[in-house]
Amino acid sequence: MRKGMILVILVVMVFAATAQATVVSKTVPYQHNGLQLEGYLAYDDSVKGNRPGILVVHEWWGLNEYARGRAEQLASMGYVAFALDMYGIGKVTQHPSQASEWMKQVAQNMDLWRSRALAGLEILKMDPNVDQSRIAAIGYCFGGATVQQLAYSGAGIQGVVSFHGSLLPPPENAESLVKAKILICHGANDPMAKEAQLHNYLAAMAKSGLDWQMVFYGGARHSFTNPDADKAGMDALRYSKSADERSWSHMKVFFDEIFAVK
Repeated sequence: MRKGMILVILVVMVFAATAQATVVSKTVPYQHNGLQLEGYLAYDDSVKGNRPGILVVHEWWGLNEYARGRAEQLASMGYVAFALDMYGIGKVTQHPSQASEWMKQVAQNMDLWRSRALAGLEILKMDPNVDQSRIAAIGYCFGGATVQQLAYSGAGIQGVVSFHGSLLPPPENAESLVKAKILICHGANDPMAKEAQLHNYLAAMAKSGLDWQMVFYGGARHSFTNPDADKAGMDALRYSKSADERSWSHMKVFFDEIFAVK
């Protein structure tokens, strides 16, 4: 009898484990101004009804496994996550010179930069599982700057989170235009943010009238959330486990605030 009970319990446990939902993911082809793009959608199929959507914007390397992994993390937390493509299908590199070239091709044209991010946002909004009244965007490095541009475009989203992104001062009409709350997660030892740039950014944000916050992580350099940062061969890039985990926790608190049902 005892063995039989143990067997039943084991069967139930196995059934429960297999019944647990898994993160569903798929590639999503789309276009912007005739350019073929391919994003990555992830969600947990056990969550019923509409839920918040999170747009994920990749580093200057392109839409690689790191960005996809972040989308899957968000999906496991109950969000619908869409990692957009800012460069075009197959444009992924590990070479800084190539990454810089692709990034500049987008970033040197503000209208192109913003409209391509908005194209990805529209793909996220089209998903039937997304609650369109609760949408945010997160980005890393180049992606961090991109989500700031998205906010400054006046996009109808609740918040943006920039992880070690370039610091972009808001436009002069920011208070009347920007709808999103802003969280900047920044490495205190990031050599890519010069002292004058940081000073000008803080001064501009202070008088902007925006709902913003900035968290500094002591000792953290650029790209502090990416475990592969040290492999790039650039002294400015360093992974920091503590800054990575703390910034992710700060993002969660931020989401709890902006997605709260009132």
